Amino acid sequence: MQLRRVVVTGMGALTPVGNTLGEYWNGLLNGVSGAAPITRFDTTLFKVRFACEVKNFDITQFMDRKEARKMDPFTHYGIVVADEAIQDSGLLQQSFNPDRVGVIWGSGIGGLTTFFNEVVDFAKGDGTPRFSPFFIPKMIIDIASGYISIKHGFRGPNYATVSACATGTHSIIDAFNLIRLGKADVMVTGGSEACVNEPAMGGFSNMKALSERNDDFATASRPFDKDRDGFVLGEGGAAIILEDLEHAKARGAKIYAELVGGGMTADAYHITAPHPEGLGARNVMKQALEDANLTPEDIDYINVHGTSTPLGDIAETKAILGVFGDHSYNLNISSTKSMTGHLLGGAGAIEAVASILAIKEGVVPPTINHFTDDPEIDSGLNLTFHKPQKREVRAALSNTFGFGGHNASVIFKQYED
Repeated sequence: MQLRRVVVTGMGALTPVGNTLGEYWNGLLNGVSGAAPITRFDTTLFKVRFACEVKNFDITQFMDRKEARKMDPFTHYGIVVADEAIQDSGLLQQSFNPDRVGVIWGSGIGGLTTFFNEVVDFAKGDGTPRFSPFFIPKMIIDIASGYISIKHGFRGPNYATVSACATGTHSIIDAFNLIRLGKADVMVTGGSEACVNEPAMGGFSNMKALSERNDDFATASRPFDKDRDGFVLGEGGAAIILEDLEHAKARGAKIYAELVGGGMTADAYHITAPHPEGLGARNVMKQALEDANLTPEDIDYINVHGTSTPLGDIAETKAILGVFGDHSYNLNISSTKSMTGHLLGGAGAIEAVASILAIKEGVVPPTINHFTDDPEIDSGLNLTFHKPQKREVRAALSNTFGFGGHNASVIFKQYED
Protein backbone atom coordinates (compact mmCIF):
# COMPACT_ATOMS: atom_id res chain seq x y z
CA MET A 1 0.00 0.00 0.00
CA GLN A 2 1.28 3.44 -0.94
CA LEU A 3 1.16 5.62 2.19
CA ARG A 4 0.00 9.19 1.76
CA ARG A 5 2.31 12.07 2.63
CA VAL A 6 1.17 14.24 5.55
CA VAL A 7 1.90 17.94 6.01
CA VAL A 8 1.24 20.60 8.63
CA THR A 9 -1.06 23.37 7.38
CA GLY A 10 -2.13 25.15 10.57
CA MET A 11 -1.14 25.61 14.22
CA GLY A 12 -2.41 27.24 17.40
CA ALA A 13 -0.96 27.62 20.88
CA LEU A 14 -1.94 28.80 24.36
CA THR A 15 0.97 28.54 26.79
CA PRO A 16 2.48 30.04 29.94
CA VAL A 17 4.78 32.18 27.76
CA GLY A 18 2.26 33.34 25.14
CA ASN A 19 -1.44 33.03 24.40
CA THR A 20 -1.22 32.72 20.61
CA LEU A 21 1.08 30.91 18.20
CA GLY A 22 3.12 34.04 17.53
CA GLU A 23 3.33 35.06 21.19
CA TYR A 24 4.41 31.55 22.16
CA TRP A 25 7.24 31.50 19.61
CA ASN A 26 8.42 34.96 20.64
CA GLY A 27 8.37 33.88 24.27
CA LEU A 28 10.59 30.91 23.47
CA LEU A 29 13.08 32.90 21.41
CA ASN A 30 13.29 35.57 24.13
CA GLY A 31 13.95 32.99 26.83
CA VAL A 32 10.89 33.95 28.88
CA SER A 33 10.22 31.96 32.05
CA GLY A 34 6.52 31.20 32.49
CA ALA A 35 6.92 30.37 36.19
CA ALA A 36 5.27 32.56 38.81
CA PRO A 37 3.44 32.26 42.15
CA ILE A 38 0.15 30.38 41.78
CA THR A 39 -2.94 32.59 41.51
CA ARG A 40 -5.60 29.86 41.20
CA PHE A 41 -5.85 29.00 44.91
CA ASP A 42 -4.37 29.70 48.34
CA THR A 43 -1.00 27.93 48.47
CA THR A 44 -0.08 28.90 52.04
CA LEU A 45 -0.02 25.30 53.31
CA PHE A 46 1.50 23.82 50.15
CA LYS A 47 5.13 22.80 49.86
CA VAL A 48 5.29 24.07 46.25
CA ARG A 49 3.64 27.44 45.68
CA PHE A 50 4.47 28.27 42.04
CA ALA A 51 3.70 26.95 38.57
CA CYS A 52 3.59 27.98 34.92
CA GLU A 53 0.04 29.26 34.60
CA VAL A 54 -1.60 30.61 31.46
CA LYS A 55 -1.79 34.39 31.97
CA ASN A 56 -4.39 37.03 31.07
CA PHE A 57 -6.74 34.45 29.60
CA ASP A 58 -10.48 35.08 29.64
CA ILE A 59 -12.60 32.37 28.03
CA THR A 60 -15.53 34.78 27.65
CA GLN A 61 -13.53 36.51 24.92
CA PHE A 62 -14.03 33.33 22.91
CA MET A 63 -17.46 32.04 23.92
CA ASP A 64 -20.59 32.90 25.87
CA ARG A 65 -20.21 32.70 29.66
CA LYS A 66 -23.16 30.31 29.98
CA GLU A 67 -21.60 27.94 27.45
CA ALA A 68 -18.18 28.21 29.09
CA ARG A 69 -19.60 27.09 32.44
CA LYS A 70 -20.46 23.73 30.87
CA MET A 71 -16.77 23.01 30.25
CA ASP A 72 -13.63 22.34 32.27
CA PRO A 73 -10.66 24.65 31.62
CA PHE A 74 -8.79 21.92 29.73
CA THR A 75 -11.62 21.95 27.18
CA HIS A 76 -11.55 25.76 27.03
CA TYR A 77 -7.87 25.59 26.14
CA GLY A 78 -8.46 22.87 23.55
CA ILE A 79 -11.24 24.73 21.76
CA VAL A 80 -9.29 28.01 21.67
CA VAL A 81 -6.10 26.53 20.22
CA ALA A 82 -8.02 24.35 17.76
CA ASP A 83 -9.88 27.43 16.53
CA GLU A 84 -6.59 29.28 16.04
CA ALA A 85 -5.09 26.37 14.11
CA ILE A 86 -8.18 25.88 11.95
CA GLN A 87 -8.24 29.59 11.14
CA ASP A 88 -4.51 29.49 10.38
CA SER A 89 -5.04 26.61 7.96
CA GLY A 90 -7.69 28.43 5.92
CA LEU A 91 -9.72 25.23 5.76
CA LEU A 92 -13.09 26.78 6.61
CA GLN A 93 -12.75 29.40 3.88
CA GLN A 94 -12.92 26.65 1.24
CA SER A 95 -15.18 23.73 0.42
CA PHE A 96 -14.25 20.44 2.09
CA ASN A 97 -15.84 17.11 2.93
CA PRO A 98 -16.70 17.16 6.66
CA ASP A 99 -16.85 13.36 6.69
CA ARG A 100 -13.10 13.34 5.90
CA VAL A 101 -12.05 15.75 8.66
CA GLY A 102 -11.46 14.34 12.13
CA VAL A 103 -10.23 15.28 15.59
CA ILE A 104 -7.89 13.41 17.91
CA TRP A 105 -7.30 15.32 21.12
CA GLY A 106 -5.35 14.32 24.19
CA SER A 107 -5.13 15.21 27.85
CA GLY A 108 -3.20 13.44 30.55
CA ILE A 109 -5.73 14.07 33.31
CA GLY A 110 -8.66 15.95 31.77
CA GLY A 111 -11.24 17.60 34.01
CA LEU A 112 -9.45 17.36 37.34
CA THR A 113 -10.52 20.89 38.34
CA THR A 114 -14.15 19.95 37.77
CA PHE A 115 -13.82 16.64 39.62
CA PHE A 116 -12.16 18.28 42.61
CA ASN A 117 -14.67 21.12 42.88
CA GLU A 118 -17.68 18.78 42.65
CA VAL A 119 -16.33 16.44 45.31
CA VAL A 120 -15.44 19.33 47.64
CA ASP A 121 -18.95 20.76 47.29
CA PHE A 122 -20.46 17.35 48.04
CA ALA A 123 -18.23 16.84 51.08
CA LYS A 124 -19.27 20.23 52.46
CA GLY A 125 -22.97 19.43 52.09
CA ASP A 126 -25.39 17.25 54.03
CA GLY A 127 -24.86 14.17 51.88
CA THR A 128 -27.51 15.01 49.34
CA PRO A 129 -26.04 14.29 45.87
CA ARG A 130 -26.39 17.75 44.34
CA PHE A 131 -23.91 17.16 41.53
CA SER A 132 -23.97 19.29 38.41
CA PRO A 133 -25.65 17.63 35.43
CA PHE A 134 -22.54 18.70 33.51
CA PHE A 135 -20.15 17.03 35.99
CA ILE A 136 -19.45 13.96 33.85
CA PRO A 137 -19.25 15.65 30.42
CA LYS A 138 -17.02 18.37 31.90
CA MET A 139 -14.64 15.78 33.36
CA ILE A 140 -14.17 13.12 30.69
CA ILE A 141 -11.06 13.44 28.56
CA ASP A 142 -12.71 12.77 25.20
CA ILE A 143 -15.09 15.72 25.57
CA ALA A 144 -12.61 18.23 24.11
CA SER A 145 -12.41 16.37 20.79
CA GLY A 146 -16.20 16.11 20.85
CA TYR A 147 -16.69 19.85 21.33
CA ILE A 148 -14.20 20.70 18.57
CA SER A 149 -16.00 18.44 16.11
CA ILE A 150 -19.46 19.71 17.10
CA LYS A 151 -18.42 23.34 16.69
CA HIS A 152 -17.10 22.85 13.18
CA GLY A 153 -19.16 19.90 11.94
CA PHE A 154 -16.17 17.59 11.48
CA ARG A 155 -17.58 14.07 11.14
CA GLY A 156 -14.38 12.09 10.59
CA PRO A 157 -12.51 9.95 13.15
CA ASN A 158 -12.89 11.41 16.63
CA TYR A 159 -11.47 10.26 19.95
CA ALA A 160 -9.00 11.01 22.74
CA THR A 161 -5.60 9.64 23.64
CA VAL A 162 -4.25 9.28 27.19
CA SER A 163 -0.65 8.33 27.97
CA ALA A 164 0.34 10.81 30.68
CA CYS A 165 3.09 13.12 29.42
CA ALA A 166 3.34 11.32 26.06
CA THR A 167 -0.32 12.02 25.30
CA GLY A 168 0.04 14.95 22.90
CA THR A 169 2.56 13.09 20.77
CA HIS A 170 0.45 9.95 20.67
CA SER A 171 -2.46 12.10 19.44
CA ILE A 172 -0.30 13.46 16.62
CA ILE A 173 0.92 10.00 15.63
CA ASP A 174 -2.60 8.56 15.55
CA ALA A 175 -3.81 11.46 13.40
CA PHE A 176 -0.77 11.02 11.13
CA ASN A 177 -1.49 7.33 10.66
CA LEU A 178 -5.17 7.86 9.86
CA ILE A 179 -4.30 10.30 7.08
CA ARG A 180 -1.50 8.28 5.54
CA LEU A 181 -3.71 5.18 5.57
CA GLY A 182 -6.42 7.10 3.71
CA LYS A 183 -8.97 7.16 6.56
CA ALA A 184 -9.14 10.97 6.60
CA ASP A 185 -7.95 13.98 4.58
CA VAL A 186 -7.52 16.43 7.46
CA MET A 187 -7.06 15.92 11.20
CA VAL A 188 -7.15 18.44 14.03
CA THR A 189 -4.81 17.10 16.68
CA GLY A 190 -2.91 18.10 19.81
CA GLY A 191 -3.52 18.25 23.52
CA SER A 192 -4.40 20.46 26.46
CA GLU A 193 -4.06 20.37 30.23
CA ALA A 194 -5.41 22.47 33.12
CA CYS A 195 -4.03 21.01 36.31
CA VAL A 196 -2.75 23.97 38.30
CA ASN A 197 -5.08 23.08 41.16
CA GLU A 198 -4.91 21.69 44.68
CA PRO A 199 -4.94 17.93 43.97
CA ALA A 200 -2.41 18.09 41.12
CA MET A 201 0.01 20.35 42.99
CA GLY A 202 -0.35 18.34 46.18
CA GLY A 203 -0.06 14.99 44.45
CA PHE A 204 2.96 15.80 42.28
CA SER A 205 4.64 17.56 45.18
CA ASN A 206 4.21 14.67 47.62
CA MET A 207 5.69 12.24 45.11
CA LYS A 208 8.75 14.54 44.94
CA ALA A 209 8.31 15.25 41.23
CA LEU A 210 8.20 19.06 41.46
CA SER A 211 10.90 21.65 41.98
CA GLU A 212 10.65 23.28 45.40
CA ARG A 213 12.43 26.54 44.54
CA ASN A 214 9.67 28.80 45.89
CA ASP A 215 12.15 31.64 46.41
CA ASP A 216 13.63 31.33 42.91
CA PHE A 217 10.65 30.17 40.86
CA ALA A 218 11.70 31.87 37.60
CA THR A 219 14.77 29.62 37.34
CA ALA A 220 13.25 26.52 38.93
CA SER A 221 12.92 24.56 35.66
CA ARG A 222 16.58 23.68 35.04
CA PRO A 223 16.91 20.87 32.50
CA PHE A 224 20.41 19.32 32.48
CA ASP A 225 21.62 21.52 35.35
CA LYS A 226 23.49 19.75 38.15
CA ASP A 227 21.17 21.27 40.77
CA ARG A 228 17.83 20.52 39.08
CA ASP A 229 15.27 19.29 41.59
CA GLY A 230 12.13 18.48 39.61
CA PHE A 231 9.77 19.86 37.01
CA VAL A 232 7.51 22.92 37.14
CA LEU A 233 3.85 22.20 36.43
CA GLY A 234 2.46 24.02 33.39
CA GLU A 235 -0.90 24.38 31.66
CA GLY A 236 -2.31 25.27 28.26
CA GLY A 237 -2.17 23.42 24.97
CA ALA A 238 -1.56 23.46 21.24
CA ALA A 239 -3.24 22.28 18.07
CA ILE A 240 -1.82 21.13 14.75
CA ILE A 241 -3.71 20.70 11.49
CA LEU A 242 -2.39 17.65 9.66
CA GLU A 243 -3.42 17.22 6.06
CA ASP A 244 -2.96 14.84 3.17
CA LEU A 245 -0.41 16.49 0.90
CA GLU A 246 -2.51 16.23 -2.27
CA HIS A 247 -5.54 17.65 -0.45
CA ALA A 248 -3.45 20.56 0.83
CA LYS A 249 -1.97 21.27 -2.62
CA ALA A 250 -5.37 21.12 -4.28
CA ARG A 251 -6.68 23.93 -2.09
CA GLY A 252 -3.44 25.94 -2.19
CA ALA A 253 -2.76 25.65 1.53
CA LYS A 254 0.45 26.97 3.04
CA ILE A 255 2.67 24.18 4.32
CA TYR A 256 4.81 24.59 7.44
CA ALA A 257 6.56 21.22 7.31
CA GLU A 258 6.03 17.55 6.57
CA LEU A 259 5.40 14.96 9.28
CA VAL A 260 7.41 11.93 8.25
CA GLY A 261 7.62 9.51 11.15
CA GLY A 262 6.55 8.50 14.61
CA GLY A 263 7.66 6.00 17.22
CA MET A 264 5.84 4.47 20.20
CA THR A 265 7.44 2.21 22.83
CA ALA A 266 7.29 1.32 26.51
CA ASP A 267 10.02 1.19 29.13
CA ALA A 268 8.34 -1.74 30.91
CA TYR A 269 10.47 -0.75 33.88
CA HIS A 270 8.84 1.49 36.55
CA ILE A 271 5.66 3.53 36.99
CA THR A 272 7.44 6.89 37.35
CA ALA A 273 11.21 6.46 36.88
CA PRO A 274 12.76 6.13 33.41
CA HIS A 275 14.90 3.17 32.47
CA PRO A 276 18.34 4.22 33.82
CA GLU A 277 20.03 3.63 30.45
CA GLY A 278 17.19 5.24 28.52
CA LEU A 279 16.28 1.96 26.81
CA GLY A 280 12.69 2.89 25.95
CA ALA A 281 13.75 6.37 24.84
CA ARG A 282 16.46 4.91 22.64
CA ASN A 283 14.05 2.44 21.06
CA VAL A 284 11.38 5.07 20.36
CA MET A 285 13.81 7.39 18.59
CA LYS A 286 15.13 4.51 16.50
CA GLN A 287 11.59 3.53 15.62
CA ALA A 288 10.71 7.09 14.59
CA LEU A 289 13.79 7.27 12.36
CA GLU A 290 12.92 3.95 10.71
CA ASP A 291 9.31 5.04 10.18
CA ALA A 292 10.53 8.27 8.58
CA ASN A 293 13.11 6.41 6.46
CA LEU A 294 15.78 8.77 7.78
CA THR A 295 19.25 8.23 9.21
CA PRO A 296 20.49 9.78 12.46
CA GLU A 297 22.57 12.19 10.39
CA ASP A 298 19.42 13.63 8.82
CA ILE A 299 18.27 15.10 12.15
CA ASP A 300 19.47 18.60 13.08
CA TYR A 301 17.41 19.37 16.19
CA ILE A 302 15.89 17.40 19.05
CA ASN A 303 13.27 19.00 21.27
CA VAL A 304 13.82 16.73 24.25
CA HIS A 305 11.41 15.66 26.95
CA GLY A 306 13.90 17.38 29.30
CA THR A 307 11.70 17.82 32.35
CA SER A 308 14.41 18.93 34.81
CA THR A 309 14.17 15.80 36.92
CA PRO A 310 17.37 14.25 38.33
CA LEU A 311 16.92 10.86 36.65
CA GLY A 312 15.05 11.76 33.47
CA ASP A 313 17.53 14.20 31.96
CA ILE A 314 20.43 11.78 32.36
CA ALA A 315 18.52 8.87 30.85
CA GLU A 316 17.44 10.91 27.84
CA THR A 317 20.93 12.17 27.01
CA LYS A 318 22.24 8.60 27.29
CA ALA A 319 19.53 7.51 24.86
CA ILE A 320 20.45 10.25 22.38
CA LEU A 321 24.10 9.21 22.47
CA GLY A 322 23.05 5.59 22.00
CA VAL A 323 21.02 6.38 18.88
CA PHE A 324 22.97 9.21 17.27
CA GLY A 325 26.54 8.26 18.21
CA ASP A 326 29.11 10.80 17.01
CA HIS A 327 26.37 12.80 15.25
CA SER A 328 25.02 13.64 18.72
CA TYR A 329 27.65 16.38 18.89
CA ASN A 330 26.39 17.97 15.65
CA LEU A 331 22.82 18.24 16.94
CA ASN A 332 21.12 21.15 18.58
CA ILE A 333 19.24 19.85 21.61
CA SER A 334 16.96 21.96 23.77
CA SER A 335 14.26 21.69 26.40
CA THR A 336 11.56 24.29 25.97
CA LYS A 337 10.13 23.08 29.30
CA SER A 338 12.77 25.31 30.86
CA MET A 339 10.41 28.14 29.83
CA THR A 340 6.91 26.67 29.62
CA GLY A 341 7.11 24.21 32.46
CA HIS A 342 5.64 20.75 31.93
CA LEU A 343 2.18 20.71 30.34
CA LEU A 344 1.70 16.98 30.95
CA GLY A 345 -0.76 15.84 28.23
CA GLY A 346 -0.29 19.11 26.37
CA ALA A 347 3.52 18.92 26.33
CA GLY A 348 3.87 16.89 23.15
CA ALA A 349 1.62 19.32 21.29
CA ILE A 350 3.36 22.57 22.22
CA GLU A 351 6.78 20.98 21.73
CA ALA A 352 5.85 19.65 18.30
CA VAL A 353 4.83 23.21 17.41
CA ALA A 354 8.22 24.48 18.61
CA SER A 355 9.95 21.84 16.47
CA ILE A 356 7.94 22.78 13.39
CA LEU A 357 8.69 26.47 13.85
CA ALA A 358 12.40 25.70 14.30
CA ILE A 359 12.31 24.13 10.84
CA LYS A 360 10.29 26.94 9.29
CA GLU A 361 12.26 29.82 10.85
CA GLY A 362 15.75 28.29 10.89
CA VAL A 363 16.32 28.93 14.58
CA VAL A 364 16.47 26.62 17.61
CA PRO A 365 14.83 27.82 20.84
CA PRO A 366 17.07 27.72 23.90
CA THR A 367 17.30 25.83 27.16
CA ILE A 368 17.29 28.56 29.82
CA ASN A 369 18.23 28.42 33.51
CA HIS A 370 21.54 26.60 33.17
CA PHE A 371 24.06 27.42 35.88
CA THR A 372 26.16 24.35 36.68
CA ASP A 373 27.25 21.50 34.41
CA ASP A 374 26.21 18.03 35.50
CA PRO A 375 29.21 15.66 35.33
CA GLU A 376 26.81 12.81 34.45
CA ILE A 377 25.70 14.58 31.25
CA ASP A 378 28.14 14.63 28.32
CA SER A 379 29.54 18.17 28.12
CA GLY A 380 30.09 17.79 24.38
CA LEU A 381 26.37 17.90 23.64
CA ASN A 382 25.05 21.22 22.35
CA LEU A 383 22.12 21.74 24.73
CA THR A 384 21.48 25.25 23.31
CA PHE A 385 21.91 26.97 26.65
CA HIS A 386 20.76 30.53 27.30
CA LYS A 387 20.06 31.85 23.78
CA PRO A 388 18.43 30.65 20.55
CA GLN A 389 20.79 29.51 17.82
CA LYS A 390 20.29 30.10 14.11
CA ARG A 391 20.83 27.10 11.86
CA GLU A 392 19.14 25.30 9.04
CA VAL A 393 16.92 22.64 10.55
CA ARG A 394 16.25 20.06 7.85
CA ALA A 395 14.53 17.70 10.26
CA ALA A 396 13.55 17.87 13.92
CA LEU A 397 12.65 15.14 16.38
CA SER A 398 10.40 15.73 19.40
CA ASN A 399 10.43 13.37 22.40
CA THR A 400 7.82 12.82 25.10
CA PHE A 401 7.87 10.25 27.89
CA GLY A 402 5.07 9.57 30.38
CA PHE A 403 4.49 8.01 33.78
CA GLY A 404 3.85 4.32 33.22
CA GLY A 405 6.83 4.09 30.87
CA HIS A 406 5.07 5.45 27.76
CA ASN A 407 7.38 6.86 25.08
CA ALA A 408 6.44 8.68 21.87
CA SER A 409 8.55 10.56 19.32
CA VAL A 410 7.68 12.38 16.10
CA ILE A 411 9.85 13.68 13.27
CA PHE A 412 9.06 16.69 11.10
CA LYS A 413 11.17 17.81 8.15
CA GLN A 414 11.33 20.59 5.60
CA TYR A 415 8.65 20.17 2.98
CA GLU A 416 9.91 19.44 -0.54
CA ASP A 417 7.47 18.95 -3.38
